[in-house]
Amino acid sequence: MATIRSARTGMRTTKRMTTPHTLMAKTMTTKATIPTITTTTVMRVAELTALLHLASPALPIGAFSYSQGLESAIEHGLIHDGDSAREWIASGLTNVLARGELPFLAHQITRWRDHDAAGLAVADEEFLASRESSELRRETQQMGWSLAQLCTQLEWGDAARLATLNAIKPVSQPTAFAFAAYAHDAATDAALAAYAFSWVENQAAAALKAVPLGQIAGQRIIVALRVAIDTAVEKALHTSPGEINTFAPQLGILSARHESQYSRLFRS
Repeated sequence: MATIRSARTGMRTTKRMTTPHTLMAKTMTTKATIPTITTTTVMRVAELTALLHLASPALPIGAFSYSQGLESAIEHGLIHDGDSAREWIASGLTNVLARGELPFLAHQITRWRDHDAAGLAVADEEFLASRESSELRRETQQMGWSLAQLCTQLEWGDAARLATLNAIKPVSQPTAFAFAAYAHDAATDAALAAYAFSWVENQAAAALKAVPLGQIAGQRIIVALRVAIDTAVEKALHTSPGEINTFAPQLGILSARHESQYSRLFRS
């Protein structure tokens, strides 16, 4: 199946002369036999603020209560300072999120655009089955349910797609996030970047509490992974459904051990 290209389909292309509301502009140069034409790809302010909202730790879906195996990695000595925390989070972003969750999210956004109700449900069921432990499965189900409730109560999207969202039970967080991104007309690559940044930020926040680390150490982790987020998004956009890979045995083992860990701050 064709992969999702990184063309910013949800954005507008205008000439370099832009309105005062132009934000996050990126210039592109087109070479031809005629004089060079420079255009600007513009992210609308409404799209940006919607994605900031969806990536915000203030979003009431309970992300702060999960560490996704990080707390167990600390317990087993794999994380003990800022550098080891950064390496762990970077590995999760590159080897887990970029190969599994992010491409799944990208394809779910496409299915929401097409309103492929059957495809959405089948893909979501497969994603839930791929979770490495019961903790991680409960995590995505709880956050997916909370986000779906938020979408419904705030009346995001159209009635037909909202009905489809509420018919998927249980629903994973990426599927609900994909609906919210579609409802706000967000470009796929921008939505994936917001999702990945939110994940990195939440991992850094968990490390601050559980290692523990100082605030500056946490900020260093986030800054260090900016380029890695961009790379992960590009990889996800070029991953077909058949290439999605969730193989993460160490994460699965640590997550399973976390269920019986004596002292815990987090639910996963």
